[in-house]
Amino acid sequence: MARPYAQEIEKLTETLTWAGSASTDDLARAVRTAVLGPLVAVGSGGSLSAAHFLAQTHQSLSGQLGRTATPSELLNEPAPRSAAIWLLSAGGSNVDINGAFEDAVAREPRQLAVLCGRAQSRLSDRTQQHPYCDLLLYEPSAGKDGFLATNSLFGFSALILRAYLAATQANADWDAIEQQMSRLLSAENQTTWRNSTEHLWGRSTTVVLHSPTARVGAIDLESKFTEAAIGNLHYADWRNFAHGRHHWFAKRGRESAIIALIGDDDEPLAERTLALIPDDIPVARLRLPGPPEAVSLGALAASLLLTGWAGEARGIDPGRPGVPEFGRKLYGLPLRKSVKSRRGADIAAIERKAFASHALLVERGQFKFWQSAYNDFDERLRAASFSGAVLDYDGTIVDARARTLPPDKDIVQVLVRLIENGLVLAIATGRGKSVRLSLREVLPKALWPSVTIGYYNGLEIAPLSDDRSPNDTSRPTEALAAVAARLRAQPEVSLCAEQTDRAHQITLEPKHSLREDHLWLLAQQAILSEGASGVRVVRSSHSIDIIDAKRAKGAVIDAMRKRIGSGAILCVGDRGRWPGNDHELLAEPLSLSVDEVNLDPATCWHLGSQGSRGPAVLLEYLRRLRSHEGRFLWE
Repeated sequence: MARPYAQEIEKLTETLTWAGSASTDDLARAVRTAVLGPLVAVGSGGSLSAAHFLAQTHQSLSGQLGRTATPSELLNEPAPRSAAIWLLSAGGSNVDINGAFEDAVAREPRQLAVLCGRAQSRLSDRTQQHPYCDLLLYEPSAGKDGFLATNSLFGFSALILRAYLAATQANADWDAIEQQMSRLLSAENQTTWRNSTEHLWGRSTTVVLHSPTARVGAIDLESKFTEAAIGNLHYADWRNFAHGRHHWFAKRGRESAIIALIGDDDEPLAERTLALIPDDIPVARLRLPGPPEAVSLGALAASLLLTGWAGEARGIDPGRPGVPEFGRKLYGLPLRKSVKSRRGADIAAIERKAFASHALLVERGQFKFWQSAYNDFDERLRAASFSGAVLDYDGTIVDARARTLPPDKDIVQVLVRLIENGLVLAIATGRGKSVRLSLREVLPKALWPSVTIGYYNGLEIAPLSDDRSPNDTSRPTEALAAVAARLRAQPEVSLCAEQTDRAHQITLEPKHSLREDHLWLLAQQAILSEGASGVRVVRSSHSIDIIDAKRAKGAVIDAMRKRIGSGAILCVGDRGRWPGNDHELLAEPLSLSVDEVNLDPATCWHLGSQGSRGPAVLLEYLRRLRSHEGRFLWE
């Protein structure tokens, strides 16, 4: 049975402490991916308020577009693949958020993250079945909410803010914000706010005027007043109120009252606006001091408190308003099933390759072309007799988010079986000895001599058994040395990236969240400024590499051909689209991607299961290789 609303509000301070002390390492790591592009935050009911907080925080602190969507809106107005999709749910069990997850998985966005308050839930279980998804589990210390979202909403929002402040290295300080929230939730401030608003509740309509940074509080108030049937409520920021919405008071002033959510930045405008309101309309001013981030979180706290006071004044317990039978039936109605979630494997592969939906390709008259290209590639793959395989490492063998860990045991087991049955294996990586150490940790020592490693994007090739490779002591070549000096002289590079200079490769690793294309452009600028020839820039899943070789990972393929002779070579990577560091590897005739594909209809197809990428797809590919008369066939 739901708890009284007052009991939930009593736990807000506990929730603030919990949100301020819980580990946000995984959440901040997911945020660092999210801030590289636009984001769509998805939620229903109270979680929609948390989604609004996420979208606003994303746009404010990352400079990237952030928008919200209900599950139905996500299905009908799909986000582009370049967007991150975040699903928020306290319980993880409602049909809408689970339907949204199935649709989002099928669309394969740049990032798919789930922020959930229950580990044992359908949403958590489904997310765990897709390893590339970010499952972010935070079970609030206050326990399950009542009828309205309270502690889960406030706790999730505080966690989101902490993670964004850390990931973006924002100027705002969480400790200061936490102290400000403690003051707002103090008994003294609650008494002040309650006394200042008690004269409002005799009016049937509440109008919330707010600073833009306090918008999420106004949105949440409207949601709670409606869901608990507390009263009529609508909202506007200070300037939008001036565009016609003020007329409400000309016709219905006697039944209306105003709550003003005032941030520091907007106080002069707020006071000038309120000074023009007729004297017979009651007004309560709630001041939300501090930086914009504190105003947003404080506005949510204000919403939670105001809901309780308004409900009490009107004889309604917002935590236990009573749900009619028709409401329970409405809640259980299923969401319309996504067309995407019903497509076949061939359609999924074609949509990835053509960068367009099946419906759009049909409309343009292009689908038959791509279907024919898919069939041709599939036939060549099945007709091939493989002797060897060249695999990328980061993003392919290991998840880029866990690149410091060794490969997963399932992948290791399949690789060992294939090698023992005669497959010649080579690894093409942008890294150095860290890959050698990780592979030695999981592969039997007897197999080390038969595994070739192409270190630093294939610029140094040696067997896994070679202790002397790679050589990290050599100085950069003349061409690279000039580029390296130019990069080190650029303040922007030194501020945002860690630079490592080697004989044939310069590696730039972002120190914090930074768009890959921006760092890539900085590297290109350095090359052009130096007039360096024979030097090029490629992207991996975690860095920008500047190399001075005409043929990088392609050199690993050349070495493989010398070993196996006439047999076919299967090439697998994750960055097949130029300037990805696998674009040369995956331009080979029999090449597969586990993520990004190139534009060539004859190579680099992603044939993995719908909604899968990375090592999970590699595992699918490896399991399709069947030993046959000393070679391997694709099943």
